[in-house]
Amino acid sequence: MLALLLIASAALLLQAAATASRAATAADLAALAAADAARGITPGDPCSAAGTVAQRHGAEVLECSIGGTGPGTAVVRVSVSGRGLLPDASGAARAGPPPEEGAGTRATAGR
Repeated sequence: MLALLLIASAALLLQAAATASRAATAADLAALAAADAARGITPGDPCSAAGTVAQRHGAEVLECSIGGTGPGTAVVRVSVSGRGLLPDASGAARAGPPPEEGAGTRATAGR
């Protein structure tokens, strides 16, 4: 009986980890798609592009912000619904060019 409980617990833990990984992947790819659209690399509305990519990966966009962390950047937050007893998993990602030097960052070259 204890072995069965341990196996069931391990299975739930593995499912939760897989769902969290799917959410992180969907957020990364959606943010990249939105940043590409924001920079004009691909056509269309950045948040629509993020929504399309997220949907292809079984996720829903909860939040999409363009240009908030610099020109051509996108911050996207998504949700993937959990299966069975598991709660939904969320993921967030930022994509775009790196922050401009001196814009809130310190250069540490030579250290």
